[in-house]
Amino acid sequence: MSDDGLQIQSFFHADTGTWSHVASRGRDAVVIDPVLDYDGKAGRVSSDSARAVLDYVGAHSLHVHRILETHAHADHLSSAAFLRARTSAPVLIGAGIGEVQAHFCGVFGIAPGDRTIADAFDALLVDGDVIEAGALRIEVLATPGHTADSLSYRIEDNVFVGDTLFAPDVGTARCDFPGGSAEQLYASIRRLHALPGDTVLWLCHDYPPAGRSPRASVGVAESRRDNRMLDATTTQAQFVAARTERDAGLPVPVLLYPALQVNIRGGRLPDADAAGRRYLQVPLQVIPPADGIA
Repeated sequence: MSDDGLQIQSFFHADTGTWSHVASRGRDAVVIDPVLDYDGKAGRVSSDSARAVLDYVGAHSLHVHRILETHAHADHLSSAAFLRARTSAPVLIGAGIGEVQAHFCGVFGIAPGDRTIADAFDALLVDGDVIEAGALRIEVLATPGHTADSLSYRIEDNVFVGDTLFAPDVGTARCDFPGGSAEQLYASIRRLHALPGDTVLWLCHDYPPAGRSPRASVGVAESRRDNRMLDATTTQAQFVAARTERDAGLPVPVLLYPALQVNIRGGRLPDADAAGRRYLQVPLQVIPPADGIA
């Protein structure tokens, strides 16, 4: 898509239903929500999806100024660190990441002050910040509710919304993660829906029903008219009740533990041991009675 020279190229990661985006004007670019490939059954991590982004960047002679995360994802591993190492672009995320890191450091037994956490991101962003990336000017919108660190990035009449909103026939993000809030998500979506109707909302995920191809974006007018969970007539009480009921029946994301161990580190894998091996932990919840198990 182009808009007065603005180019947006989207990449779909079918295994996780994730969209990554490269936004550019001229040779200046940013990458938003890049994905690292992970095969949990084989314990294999690879970079094919990230390399596809790099191939696009190289083919168009782009200079990547920033790598932007909308939040610490729980459903895919980030390739931000991989791209940072190859482009020298700093990795940015919302300041609420501190709350997310503190919670999951406790889950994974990561010591306070661990350097891989303290140095995970190059800059933390808050609502109203403006990112200058060559010819690109990017406004930061805090859109919490799905997570405490959720941000959206606005470039003129395009907004990259992370998991806040999905395609209208899918709905909205869940709110049952630590730091999540259906009330906050309602306010965040209302903020997005208050933008001009021709504003384009670029999605981080799509889970299309049978017969529909994945969608990378939706217009504000369509979203506020047709979103199945929160349209222009939905009250906060209605949304909170519906979202809470739906979240109670959702399974834990398949990649929750692998993704967050990597993503709270800015896309870096855990350190290798003396033999060069790296491990991802799975915290066990032992349901009593535990006789003979624990």
